[in-house]
Parts: sequence; C-alpha cells; structure tokens
Amino acid sequence: MSAADVQLQALVLVPACAVAAPLLADRLGRWLAVPTVVLEIVLGIVIGPDALGWASAGGFVEALSGFGLAMLMFLAGYEVDFTRLRGGPLRRAGAAWLLSLTVALVFGGLLNSDPLNGAFAGLAFTTTALGTLLPILRDAGVLASPFGAMTMATGAVGEFGPIVAVAVLLSGNTPLRSAVILAAFALIALAALGLARRPQPAWVARVMVRTLHTSGQFAVRAVILVLGAMVAAALWLELDLVLGAFTAGVVARLLLAGVPRPEQEVVDAKLEALGFGFLVPVFFVVSGMEFDLAALVHDPGTLLLVPVFLAGLVVVRGVPAALFAPDLARRDRAGLGLYAATALPLVVVITTIEVDAGHLRTSTAAALVGAGLLSVLLFPLLARRVRGGTTPPVPPADGPGARAESW
Repeated sequence: MSAADVQLQALVLVPACAVAAPLLADRLGRWLAVPTVVLEIVLGIVIGPDALGWASAGGFVEALSGFGLAMLMFLAGYEVDFTRLRGGPLRRAGAAWLLSLTVALVFGGLLNSDPLNGAFAGLAFTTTALGTLLPILRDAGVLASPFGAMTMATGAVGEFGPIVAVAVLLSGNTPLRSAVILAAFALIALAALGLARRPQPAWVARVMVRTLHTSGQFAVRAVILVLGAMVAAALWLELDLVLGAFTAGVVARLLLAGVPRPEQEVVDAKLEALGFGFLVPVFFVVSGMEFDLAALVHDPGTLLLVPVFLAGLVVVRGVPAALFAPDLARRDRAGLGLYAATALPLVVVITTIEVDAGHLRTSTAAALVGAGLLSVLLFPLLARRVRGGTTPPVPPADGPGARAESW
C-alpha cells in the first residue's frame, strides 16, 4: 500500500478512533475509569505505523492535528478562572511549581548525556493535567472546598507555567532576547485582557444572543478571532503557538463574562463541541500514530524508563505540591500530590514540540508519554483512596450535573 493510500485511510480511521474512544471508555467504566484521551492515544498507536500500519500522519490530517493542539491549549486557558484562585492558593501553587521546575531542569540535565536536551525533557515533569482532573473534582463535589481550590490552583499553574517555560526555553533565543520577546507578548496579552474586561456595548450583547441559534454564530466567531489573533501574535514574536492559544482562552473567558449565564453556557457547549468533538481528538489520535512503539517495546532500557518517569512525576511535581499546602490535612496533602503528578496532555504537547525541534529522541518521548498514560490511569484513583473519598452516583446524561469529560 502506497504512502498516499495510508494517509487517505487516515481521513476515515482518525475520526473512527475518535468515535470509538468514548464508547470504549463507557464500556470499561464498569471496571475502571479510563479517560477518553488515553483511549484516543492508544487507538492511534494501534492504527499507526508501528502496529497495524493502517494510517500515517501527513497532509490534511497533520494540519488538523495542529489545529487540535491550538484548540486544546485554548480550552485549557478557557477553563481556568484565575480571578477565583488568586491569593494564597495561587501563590503557594506558584512556589511549588518553581521548585518543581528547578528540580526537573537540574535532574534532567544530570541524567542526560546532553545536559541541555535533558533539561528540556525535564519540562514534561512539571505539568499537571487540569482538564483531566476537573471532571473528577466536580463529580466528587470538592471544588468549593479548600482542597478543591488548592488543587485547581496547582493544576492551573501546572498548565500555565510549563507553557511559558516551553515558549522561552525552546525558542532558541538568547536569555535577553527571550525576556524582551516575552515582555512584548505580555504587553499584547495585557492589552487584550484590558479590552476583554471593558463593558461591552449593548448592541454587541444583543447580536451575541440573537445569533446563538442561527448561522451567524457571532459569539463563537469572536472567540475564534481571539484565538487566531493571539496565536498569530505568539508566532510573530517567535514564541510557540501553545502560549498564544492558552492566553486566548483566558481572554475569551473574560470576553464572555458579561454575557448572561444561560447564553454563556450555550457558547461553552459550542466551543466544547468544536474542540472536544472534532479538533482535540484528532491531535491525540495523531499523537498516538506518531508514538514510537517499536523503541518502547524492543528496547528494554526504554521500557524501564516508564516506571522511572512515573516515579519522577511524583517526586518532581507531586512532592513540592504537597509540601506547599501546609493548611491541608495530611491525607489531603497526599491526595493533592497525586493529583498534581497526573500529567498527560501537556506531556504529549511538550514531547511533540521537543522531538520536532530535535531536543528529544522519539524513544524517550514514548517513555514519557507512557508514564503520562499510567499517571492518568493510576494517580486519581490512588488520590481518592488516600483521601478516603467515595464515588458519588453518576448523574443522568441529560441531568443538571451532566458535563462531558474534558481531556
């Protein structure tokens, strides 16, 4: 079969995997809660070149995967409400992440033959899968508690911090040039945030509401414009698109803050449908297709790295998060550490960027993603057991508590 035929098959098989993932998650949920993102990556591995060889990334599918990455980071920023987390939780979470970053960069540099590339790989250990944790915390009813606030702050910093670090450290610029570029982007972001916080004219709100259920879709189009503008600004300044996309999510959240709550929920549903229903699954399935399964399976040394990296997530990310939460009970601090060490989406993003930039071998990236997969499967379950929580009843699919899993 020619390479063109394999890429053509991907146009059908990638969305087929996206459809199959939530169905499998639902069936497996009787025995084990498996996040949909894990199954999307696994199915991508199965159809990819290193397994069945039915599909390969390239052309249109590869372009869609890039859009999926931008939408993923946009939705990550859109889900974070920094105004609710400011103060003590955000300060302690920031201090914990800086400690994680220091440990990750030092140990990554010491354990790699190329210290600089090892330090880059260490960034993957500083992430937290907030999108994966949000449905878990929401279903457990702890979001309004001090534990929930601290976990949310830890997850928010565990997403925003690595994105900024990637933009600075992987840009290839000198420290001074990187600082100037980042300051320029910060000014653009502050200007965008200032405009988003300004009261909107009454006619703008009317157009948003009036076109919610028509072909106009003004609110959704405005949000996509914000995404495109912030990504363009990041790329223009030679920063990575993930920083622009994440910032766009924060700006869009403020932009829609003045919209009545019922209409805002409709816009949220449309954005989630566009992201999690279309673009984001393409990114994760394609990431699975590009997963270096051969190196992971055929090289015992690479395979042994998976549990080492899994433990590294706990030490580098989980322990500092627990140390900087002195107000919580011991069980809650242990649970916070496990939640903080849950990392997959940004691990995939960072390893993809680093492999493309030549800073990371595909085999090491495969081991890191493998550790991220296990962390999503194991750490939330362990955190729930450590805290002594019970699983609440699942709300009806159309009930008021129903909400699709994010990542």
